[in-house]
Amino acid sequence: MSSSTFTVVGMTCSHCVNAVTEEVSQLPGVTDVDVDLASGGLTITSDAPVDESAVQAAVEEAGYELSVR
Repeated sequence: MSSSTFTVVGMTCSHCVNAVTEEVSQLPGVTDVDVDLASGGLTITSDAPVDESAVQAAVEEAGYELSVR
């Protein structure tokens, strides 16, 4: 198991959380997605490390931005 943490920018409501969760959950190997609206935190649990560019694409597909660190 692998866990990755990201920050999503632009979420304002539970619909936002659901949209990000739905898109990221579709990535190969992802077993759990936890999105925190207050902090913008996105924690992904997966069988193997997830590709950051794939996470970014999924978040953008949901209509939000992945914060660049």
